[in-house]
Amino acid sequence: MTDTATPPVLGKSSAARPATMHLSPADTVAIALRPLVAGEVHEGVTLADDVPLGHKFAVVPIPRGAAVVKYGQIMAEAKADIAPGQHVHVHNIGMAEEHSHAASHTGTIHALPERTTFEGYLRPDGRVGTRNFIGILASVNCSSTVCGAIADAANRTLLPKYPGIDGFAPIVHDQGCGMANQGEGFDALVRTLKGYRDHPNFGGVLIVGLGCEVNQLTLYKPTEWTRERFHTFNIQEVGGSASAVRRALELLEPIAAAASQDRRTTQPVSKLVLGMQCGGSDGFSGITANPALGVASDMLVAAGGTSILSETPEIFGAEHLLIARGSPQTGAKINAMIEWWRDYTEKNNASLDNNPSPGNKKGGLTTILEKSLGAVAKGGLSPLAGAFAYAERIDTTGFVYMDSPGYDPVAATGQVASGANLIAFTTGRGSCFGAKPAPSIKLASNSTLFRQMPEDIDIDCGVVVDEGVSLEEMGTRIYDLLLDTASGKRSKSEEFGYGDNEFVPWKIGAVL
Repeated sequence: MTDTATPPVLGKSSAARPATMHLSPADTVAIALRPLVAGEVHEGVTLADDVPLGHKFAVVPIPRGAAVVKYGQIMAEAKADIAPGQHVHVHNIGMAEEHSHAASHTGTIHALPERTTFEGYLRPDGRVGTRNFIGILASVNCSSTVCGAIADAANRTLLPKYPGIDGFAPIVHDQGCGMANQGEGFDALVRTLKGYRDHPNFGGVLIVGLGCEVNQLTLYKPTEWTRERFHTFNIQEVGGSASAVRRALELLEPIAAAASQDRRTTQPVSKLVLGMQCGGSDGFSGITANPALGVASDMLVAAGGTSILSETPEIFGAEHLLIARGSPQTGAKINAMIEWWRDYTEKNNASLDNNPSPGNKKGGLTTILEKSLGAVAKGGLSPLAGAFAYAERIDTTGFVYMDSPGYDPVAATGQVASGANLIAFTTGRGSCFGAKPAPSIKLASNSTLFRQMPEDIDIDCGVVVDEGVSLEEMGTRIYDLLLDTASGKRSKSEEFGYGDNEFVPWKIGAVL
């Protein structure tokens, strides 16, 4: 079966919503854009089964053992003979032994978008914040409750006095002790906390430890620009928990007074770093929200900004599409990441095809290959400028890749630590997520979800199918919303108050 195909054409104007979509001439399946009933004729075949919304049906005979093709790429293997018109899902297809290797697209450069500036907080190190929080970071689980109490007290007593800040954000977690003081797990935690310590969306930072933990405060020296807005202390050294809250408020007041004087100024889009996530995906994610976000990513990159794609288990089977767009060195890094994940999952008696989740499958997805092919669409078509370790500081502009698990809070935490000052999160099943201190906008892959969860979803990408809106137009709408959000427009997750519990550093290795 061919590895290449003509790219899908979406968003053509139509008087009525189409019932099906055949993405590429090479595809052996088509997608139901509404619930289909056995006996209906679509794509030149008579349906033998009912086909739920977002699911697939065969448009040609697919023999047992043959590749099932979607997006012009191998997405599964037939586990039984499949006749044209039959429902194609987990009951008759499964993970393929091999996946595609040739890319159907190579890198391109989007035209410079009309908007090239936003309003942000210029920091002394040259980076720019999209928010002006003060971070209360726990070095260890043992100080997490106290950090939460400090943030709560500061938001009640100090925030009303200093309205120029967005609030006091508790950054708490369940690590920092009971772990080796060296190795992958410890290094990832330290990188993550240092990334938050230095994050431009913080106008000041307080780090609180217990005192006897593995992850000692001595590892977290202030950076030059934060020296006047940075403090640390251990609970054991100030008299206990209640005393720690009182001491923190004393230290935080001058930090809040200084940060409250920070003002937004006009900044170039080159100062934006976008973390891209997808969660609760469905059969529409790869044809609406993800490729539309890819257009917005290309626009951001064309304007000099940076966008980050992550979730290595969810690019498996589509990594060749990324590797084709980067240098040999970058491609080697991604291949090494894939091999690390193969070894990691094998050691833990897991499989890279443990994904998709039950909700993904109900929404029409089948294998990790299918999910990955849709997920990489978030990266658009721009050249791949680099590949980075989890929570590693992004030191280049352009479209980049950062290694991470597919678990959304862990992946987003790493992206923020790497420098993302903005998050875009696509979803087809529905997601409730925020990522302090980075504002997070959520994109629905289908209009039904947008109508069902208006309190959580910021933009409806389902109009690509429902109303014939082109991916280019949808991407421009997303790009504009990203710039508006970076300039201070509050996202739905911010309005609700998400972000206090979504800091989840990647836990690698043994708990001792």
